[in-house]
Amino acid sequence: MNDSAPTRAARAARTDRFDTKIAVLLRADLETWQRLNVTAFLVSGLGSQVPEVIGEPYEDADGVPYLPMFRQPVLVFEGTKETLTAAHARVLARALPRAVFTSDLFTTGNDHDNRAAVRAVRTAELDLVGLAVHGPRNAVDKALKGARMHP
Repeated sequence: MNDSAPTRAARAARTDRFDTKIAVLLRADLETWQRLNVTAFLVSGLGSQVPEVIGEPYEDADGVPYLPMFRQPVLVFEGTKETLTAAHARVLARALPRAVFTSDLFTTGNDHDNRAAVRAVRTAELDLVGLAVHGPRNAVDKALKGARMHP
């Protein structure tokens, strides 16, 4: 075992220092490729609109620069369609920064059509397959009530 590798408890303690949480909630019936695709799309929305979640750029020992990434972990959850719908309503009620991914977006091929597909459906009728949210830990936890950590 590598003595320098952090223990699970040490890693968990470091994540507790954040007073905010970034979370993604995925519908449990998605295919693996869909889960990955939806997660990537959703978190890109948070990073673009909530600049405080982005850390500083990276650089390796040779001076090669890399893009900055989130400064805190992204927790991924899953739940039923009903869990997702309820979480969406709680996120809206709390006015938390959010991104949505609907089932219609699997059939579009570009950003313009993606936005048009969401715009065409009333809030209560969105067929949500994914939701990303950022906010105070307690508010995010309450919004995602009923969801379970992604396996």
